[in-house]
Amino acid sequence: MIEKLIAWSARNKFIVLILTGAAMAGAYYCIRNSRLDAIPDLSDTQVIIYSRWDRSPDVIEDQVTYPIVTALLGAPKVKAIRGFSDFGYSYVYVVFQDGTDVYWARSRVLEYLSKIQSQLPEGVRTELGPDATGVGWVYQYALVDKSGRHSLADLRSFQDWYLRYYLQSVPGVAEVASIGGFQKQYQVSVNPNALVAYGVPLMKVVEAIRDGNNDVGGRLVEFSGKEYMVRGRGYARSPADIENIVVGGGKGGTPILVKSVARVALGPDIRRGIADLDGEGDAVGGIVVMRYGENALNVISRVKAKLAEIESAFPEGVELVTTYDRSDLIHRAIDTLKEELILELIIVSLVILVFLWHIPTAIIPIVTIPVSVFLTFIPMYFMGLTSNIMSISGIAISIGILVDGAIVEVENAYKKLQLWIEGGRQGDFHEIRLKALQEVGPAVFFSLLVIAVAFMPIFTLVDQEGRLFKPLAYTKNLAMAIAAVLAVTFDPAVRMLFSRMDFFTFKPGWLCWLTNQVAVGNYYPEEKHPVSRLLFKLYEPACRFVLRHPYKTIGAAALLVLTTIPVYLRLGSEFMPPLNEGTILYMPTTLPGLSVTEAQKLLQAQDVILKSFPEVERVFGKAGRAETSTDPAPFSMMETTVILKPHEQWRRKDRWYSRFPELLQKPLRHIWYDRISWDELVAEIDSQMRFPGLTNAWTMPIKARIDMLTTGVRTPIGIKIFGADLAEIERIGTEMEGVLRDVPGTRSVYAERTAGGYFVDFTLKRDQLARYGLTIKEANMAIMTAIGGEPITTTVEGRERYTVSVRYAREMRDDLDKLKRVLVPTMSGANIPLAELADIGLKLGPAMIRNENGLLAGYVYVDVAGRDIGGYVEEAKKQVASALSLPAGYALQWSGQYENMARVKERLKIVIPLTLFIILFLLHMNTGSWPKTGIVMLAVPFSLIGAVWFLYLLDYNVSIAVWVGMIALMGLDAETGVFMLLYLDMAYYDMVRQGRMRSEAELEEAVLHGAVKRVRPKLMTVACAFMGLLPIMWSLGTGADLMKRIAAPMIGGLFSSFLLELLVYPPVFYLWKWHHEMKKGAVDVGKLPIPELHAH
Repeated sequence: MIEKLIAWSARNKFIVLILTGAAMAGAYYCIRNSRLDAIPDLSDTQVIIYSRWDRSPDVIEDQVTYPIVTALLGAPKVKAIRGFSDFGYSYVYVVFQDGTDVYWARSRVLEYLSKIQSQLPEGVRTELGPDATGVGWVYQYALVDKSGRHSLADLRSFQDWYLRYYLQSVPGVAEVASIGGFQKQYQVSVNPNALVAYGVPLMKVVEAIRDGNNDVGGRLVEFSGKEYMVRGRGYARSPADIENIVVGGGKGGTPILVKSVARVALGPDIRRGIADLDGEGDAVGGIVVMRYGENALNVISRVKAKLAEIESAFPEGVELVTTYDRSDLIHRAIDTLKEELILELIIVSLVILVFLWHIPTAIIPIVTIPVSVFLTFIPMYFMGLTSNIMSISGIAISIGILVDGAIVEVENAYKKLQLWIEGGRQGDFHEIRLKALQEVGPAVFFSLLVIAVAFMPIFTLVDQEGRLFKPLAYTKNLAMAIAAVLAVTFDPAVRMLFSRMDFFTFKPGWLCWLTNQVAVGNYYPEEKHPVSRLLFKLYEPACRFVLRHPYKTIGAAALLVLTTIPVYLRLGSEFMPPLNEGTILYMPTTLPGLSVTEAQKLLQAQDVILKSFPEVERVFGKAGRAETSTDPAPFSMMETTVILKPHEQWRRKDRWYSRFPELLQKPLRHIWYDRISWDELVAEIDSQMRFPGLTNAWTMPIKARIDMLTTGVRTPIGIKIFGADLAEIERIGTEMEGVLRDVPGTRSVYAERTAGGYFVDFTLKRDQLARYGLTIKEANMAIMTAIGGEPITTTVEGRERYTVSVRYAREMRDDLDKLKRVLVPTMSGANIPLAELADIGLKLGPAMIRNENGLLAGYVYVDVAGRDIGGYVEEAKKQVASALSLPAGYALQWSGQYENMARVKERLKIVIPLTLFIILFLLHMNTGSWPKTGIVMLAVPFSLIGAVWFLYLLDYNVSIAVWVGMIALMGLDAETGVFMLLYLDMAYYDMVRQGRMRSEAELEEAVLHGAVKRVRPKLMTVACAFMGLLPIMWSLGTGADLMKRIAAPMIGGLFSSFLLELLVYPPVFYLWKWHHEMKKGAVDVGKLPIPELHAH
């Protein structure tokens, strides 16, 4: 069938070329309209349940978080449920299994939530969070007033009531969260002495203010044939409006107003999040949260367009400063990939030209590369794959392999035409060329398909690693499949275009010569080919040597494989190599109970130091939470986004070539970079950021948010402690913190103080309440209102809304003695001090409570530097096991990247054998012979030698990216092995047909001919793949670190496998034929039925 397709394509070349041209036009459209991103969307399907209730964490945990978590445990496709109870807030994160539709998940959560919502306490406001995750924080900004005309409250009002809604209307934006500044609030500061003097209870003031702020409608009235809508205008719009609300009547009917018993002023609401820009003090900012499944670059572009459109609506003097923009990362990553693709195309084209030394022949594989690459974008576009680091890397690592089929085909046609010329030009050269293409076409088609199919097990990866590497697997397989189709359609059609075998003769001579070189070319015998002569000189003596010592050669190869095992065992391990985002996320943690004032001072001090580094362009710090359910951070956890300048602007390092001219320095930088490295910069900053009581953690924005979403842990390693008592969990955590601090490689370790919050407890005395005729509710109402100051109503001022709170004046509640004198009114009109009704004291308790799948949990965060994750955890586990004994009912779970590593390790136990089985099965289908299949499979251990040693020399850890490179290498091994065996088979059966396969010497001659005389095309295919990968190792751009981990094992493995194939395949083939087929010369192979060539 393949031979027929080749013949049809060769005879209908113009139809094939027209169809290819049409496909290329479609590909151009797809490229222009494909979505761009830095990396694939790695976020789990997640639904957030967000509850607000001004209560302490333990009350919220018992009455809100725990009931919601347990109600959702039975929901379908749920993978994990994490609950967080903090002061005033409950967050429940429901993480679903990979591939679950987010809107199906949201509907299931709503269904289960409806069962429990009626059982929640009165006043709890529960809602679903946005259809987004923390990974959707794609754009952040700060509002700066350089004119000094606007206060932080004014800026926050503009952000909350105007700018936020402008941006939230942008397609693809799920939410715009505000952070920093002051939210206006009408604060009614009650004087308890005035209340007693006027005989007005506090609750009456509350009810009066609530009743004194409302607008109503009175339906319709008709006057003089016109219809009038009736309105009762009673909204409070200023402090004076509230001050003049009547709360009671005095003697003689004199009204008692709010201003008689309280002071009304505009002030800031309770702050649960603050921000700082460049260490210059408090700032107002916003976070644009992208909707789940949207394209980041498109959303950011639309947001920027909207900002440009509404710039004139900004208050005078106010500017918007970008503090984080993911589109910069996307553009840098795509630019890196473009550069690598272009460089690969040029290098591979040069390799083809040099090795073929024949322009008409070389044009075919050179043209095949861009055609294959372009056509790959068509299925990418219709499959919805974005153009990102991983999807384009799938094409990048395939560039050198795409042309293998074309190279083998055209080189074989070149060889046959050269023999046709030597043989006196007998017969039609078109038929000679077509038969040459058909001769190797099936093997070429099959070998390219083997490479594609061998990569199929990547699709069995799940969760984060599956989402990351499946786009790479798709594009690589698509590119290889398209290359396989082109090899039997497009390539024969193009080859038949060059139908001339005789030189042109016209003037001028130089133009004639140039035309002949491009359109006809010289056909050299292999012995006279410029490249072949050098290769024969180098390879033939080696090949003769290994054929004379076959057993020693095989033994030496086996020994090389064995010596690689201890080297592999010395390699470190990690889940994923870091994608350097070019932005640092500094996430220090301090002890709980930090006040907003101290948090602001600490945050500003940190940002001043960070901004002082010459590599830093901008610093935007955040302590506490933004106004979004995607951010559950307490004040004790800070997040500072550090935007860095381009790497070439960083400080220089002295190198041995530093005094060279710039032209010479440029290429050397790719090997010995002359700027300080990322790790060196982070280490230097870390050494300057040593604050008492603060534990540092350094990561990157996307990475941190993916880690937190996937495992709940923001550092590379986390230990989750599960148990029933928070105090015991904290004790275990602090002990573990001390143990892990001494483990080599620990940069920082912090155990959450799960019971480290500060509380003022009012323990009510039931007997005293009964004595005064008071209920628990009445006493608690006094505590909530007089001390807590709950918002009681909301003013409506145009588009703006501000809460009104009532509480005792600050000077009446700023120490314990004054709190004891808070008055609780009785039914009889008496006012009883709280000290009579409750025991009041300062206590320690849970500042924030974690709940995982219904179990109480505490986290230990570990940041690692200078060591691989896998090796660190193995040592840390041993030290923890020897130094720590867990009480009954308590358990540890090692999480973070290590949790992902453990999952991937188990998955690879399936993926690697499955890959080998697929390759083995396909090879046997092609060869029909187990010995031949075994010979081809020898390339796998041969490649591991180079792959492992190259990883060791580069000091790379074994990660899922490295294993993906290994799996890709296995397919390449099969291809190179198939081609090597193909040439040995062709030489062997050619001599059998000639009746020259009766002795050992004739067998040796056949093997030498198949190995040595065809070394050039074999080396050319490997050189294209090898040289096509080198630009990746040369790259310094964004995403290069990740790509290098995939390319490194392929480069090392290609080198060792090809070298050993050249030296080991000939003696193995020789021994097999001599001992099994020729029976040591006892069998005349010429009398045996010779299989058709394609069967071999």
